[in-house]
Amino acid sequence: MKRVDDFRLKLGDSELVPIMIGGMGVDISAAALALEGARLGGIGHISDAMVPAVSDRHFKTRFVSEKAKLFKYNAANSDKSKVLFDLGRLAEATQNHVGRTMQSKRGDGLIFINCMEKLTMNAPRETLRVRLRSALDAGIDGITLSAGLHLGSFALMEDHPRFRHARLGIIVSSLRALQLFLRKNARLNRLPDYVIVEGPLAGGHLGFGMDWAKYDLRSIATEILQYLQAEKLAIPIIPAGGIFTGSDAVSYLETGAAAVQVATRFTVTRECGLPEDVKQEYFKASEDEIEVNMISPTGYPMRMLKGSPAIGAGNRPNCEAYGYLLDGSGNCAYITAYNREVLAHPEAKNVVVLDKTCLCTHMRNFDCWTCGHYTYRLKDTSTRLPDGSYRLLTAEHVFHDYRYSTDGNIALPA
Repeated sequence: MKRVDDFRLKLGDSELVPIMIGGMGVDISAAALALEGARLGGIGHISDAMVPAVSDRHFKTRFVSEKAKLFKYNAANSDKSKVLFDLGRLAEATQNHVGRTMQSKRGDGLIFINCMEKLTMNAPRETLRVRLRSALDAGIDGITLSAGLHLGSFALMEDHPRFRHARLGIIVSSLRALQLFLRKNARLNRLPDYVIVEGPLAGGHLGFGMDWAKYDLRSIATEILQYLQAEKLAIPIIPAGGIFTGSDAVSYLETGAAAVQVATRFTVTRECGLPEDVKQEYFKASEDEIEVNMISPTGYPMRMLKGSPAIGAGNRPNCEAYGYLLDGSGNCAYITAYNREVLAHPEAKNVVVLDKTCLCTHMRNFDCWTCGHYTYRLKDTSTRLPDGSYRLLTAEHVFHDYRYSTDGNIALPA
């Protein structure tokens, strides 16, 4: 029986172990996790979601507090159109995060950054342009465009000196999305270097409606592979979402995939950015404690644990400090939902908002426990400690288990 290690992913002049660790924000796919993926010969992702807050956490900058102070006068105002990011500070935060990570890189693998394009930040085009170009400036090996694929993203980088040298990839959940992107970018004569095909069992935001269960990754990946072969387009395809064992991965590699993207099993590693108590919540989760809901202000369905503190929380919008989901007019679906509940319950000290959540605040505080469908199987990948908690794994252990395992087996920690 073949193992993942019997295959290799070729990207440009790099030959890699065909394991890509998915990009999980905010700072869940922490630099330490991405660095391990690269050290071991694969690809690790960091995320640029809320990168000023990430810079503050790791590099003692004060981007968030300074922005909050600057726009404090607007905190009680529902109109957030004046709350704008300083693009110079945004570039500095991105370069801190990316640059320090790349300086620490070891091994023959690569480090990519996952760019969540639904972070519109009250100036969608301008802020996205800065995030992309600053990551390239800081030496990132590659950029994965995700969460609300912006058909003009490549054009925002086309005059950058690294545009044709850095690896640029996209995440799609349908053949149609890929076709639209290729058609839009045909004039640039620049194909994506890879395409991640994300199925309905993935964690976090999904590229489907609430009818997600009608779809399956293998069918979508097969359809895209057949299309690319028919069009003679040599773009590596990387399936993602629900690939829980090395044998799962091999089943895709044997049928034409160039690599696999995996994330859920890395959420309970020491290198993952989640607090340890939250990692234990992932270990303990049962299948019926995982749901797909519509509480994200982005309008995308999102898979998470039902016990997430973000669900039903009615905290006042904190756009003056954050504001990452404000659209180009300064609006956010959570602000609308929050104001509706305040108006309906004028005497309440704390309102409950069930249909939307303040994603910025809760992702910053690790209170939005997004997860993959198979999170309930994590307990089977570790051992119990005398106090009843589960032993945290190392990224190396999980990576090697994917790389070398056969017959659907999962290696427990020693």
